Amino acid sequence: MSAVLPAAGPARQLASVTLAATVGKGIFLTAGVLFFTRAVHLPVVRVGLGLSIAGAVSLVTGVLAGHLADRRGARGAYVAALAIGALATFGLLAARDFLSFLILVTIAVSAQAAGMVVRGPVINEIAGDRPQALRAYVRATTNVGISAGAALAGWAVQHDTVTAYRWLIVANGTFLLLAAALAIRLPRVRVTPAPPTASLWVAVRDRPYLALSLLDGILSIQYRVLTVAIPLWIVTATQAPGWTVAAVVVLNTAVVVLFQVRISRDIDTPSLAGRAMRRSGVMFFLACVVISWASGVPAWAAAALLLAGVAVHSVGELWQAAGGFELSNVLAPKHATGQYLGVFGIGMGLAESVGPLLLTSLCIAWGRPGWYVVGALLVSAGLIVPPVVAWAARTPPRVPRAPSAPQASRTIGEVVT
Repeated sequence: MSAVLPAAGPARQLASVTLAATVGKGIFLTAGVLFFTRAVHLPVVRVGLGLSIAGAVSLVTGVLAGHLADRRGARGAYVAALAIGALATFGLLAARDFLSFLILVTIAVSAQAAGMVVRGPVINEIAGDRPQALRAYVRATTNVGISAGAALAGWAVQHDTVTAYRWLIVANGTFLLLAAALAIRLPRVRVTPAPPTASLWVAVRDRPYLALSLLDGILSIQYRVLTVAIPLWIVTATQAPGWTVAAVVVLNTAVVVLFQVRISRDIDTPSLAGRAMRRSGVMFFLACVVISWASGVPAWAAAALLLAGVAVHSVGELWQAAGGFELSNVLAPKHATGQYLGVFGIGMGLAESVGPLLLTSLCIAWGRPGWYVVGALLVSAGLIVPPVVAWAARTPPRVPRAPSAPQASRTIGEVVT
């Protein structure tokens, strides 16, 4: 079985949905800002403000969508999120001013966040008691889809015309609409009734879970290290050749696609997940140190250090993703999985908002000492995770899931995300 496609059946159907949706996401991430500035003719500052507002709103939307999925069913919520995202994306073609842009981009970004949250219960339903491998396959497929979308966006950037950017938005919306159509074929997700004494917003009152969300959010700054800090570091502080910017992205994508399933399949308890998060923090620290050394050395040495640092960083990313997947799901009561996943996603959302400013201020403006500070922040967050996991395990009420069957994950797809 390949590293991207799980075994035939509902798991592969979900991989197809994910691939279509993330091609659209890759298009938006790569060229969305250029569409807003070149085709809609909005100032860069206003585009940044609008995207920040949309991101903040999406944090709340994710929690609400998760709660809706718990009560009404996750598959329907997933289809609706993809369809709404597609319609809002097509609507961006009609944006003519800041207000219309803000409304439409907020709907689109919120739908994307909601889709990621409600997809979690769908994964759990398809995979049963051992969802680790399927989550990993979904993540590998996500990386492939985003890379393909970025390649399509490169065509529009190369042409750099209003028409090219508008066709790119059409492609984005079309891929999302295709994902929504494919998602209709996914199995229905059984709704678990809430206990009579259950609180309506139980997730936001679960302090250990909130702490883990925050810690995962701090560790998730590592994603912005790859997309913000390293490219800027290469072009402003090193003699590395220009192709290194693309090479580090290709290397990271290859590591995730080839090894995420293998790493994730055996991380199947909260304690193992906590230890994986701890190891990820150590790897991020080592990666920051190695990457910082790329400044002030010859071009060949800088390229070698950058590639070595990204390789180490990518191993940390594998462990963080596997640990975060397991903790966010296994510590959530079955009747409130969607709501819990929405809360867990707040950490990632905050990292996406704060990360770029933090990294440019420390790593780029300050230089090598800033890289050490970022590395220390990440390793500290990782070291704190295991004791917080232990706190969560002994904090009632915690509704445990059924024990995992030792070999069940292999039915999703043999070997190798």
